[in-house]
Amino acid sequence: VQLVESGGGLVQPGGSLRLSCAASGFTFSTYGMGWYRQAPGKERELVARIISSGGSTYYADSMKGRVTISRDNAKNTVYLQMNSLKPEDTAVYYCNARKSTYSGILNYWGQGTQVTVSS
Repeated sequence: VQLVESGGGLVQPGGSLRLSCAASGFTFSTYGMGWYRQAPGKERELVARIISSGGSTYYADSMKGRVTISRDNAKNTVYLQMNSLKPEDTAVYYCNARKSTYSGILNYWGQGTQVTVSS
């Protein structure tokens, strides 16, 4: 199983970034996907989630209205479009894949991509 994030970097306040997460090694279209972030000295927190079909999304209050999560099951990729970025959005952003099965929850993480918002 691999989740490989990309698209992070340095951006000025008010700017935009689009993160991508390319998945392999599992049946992507059967997993719910999510983006989380972890700032220095803070716990990892949810940013957004999307169900396996892409038909429903959930956004945490921290970035609601400024981010859009989407997925392309044909490309095994999930995206996070981030707009109007603020310095407090600086964090490592992680991709997550999760699926509930009869035997338990399958849960996978990517290695993360750094997003730095600074002038």
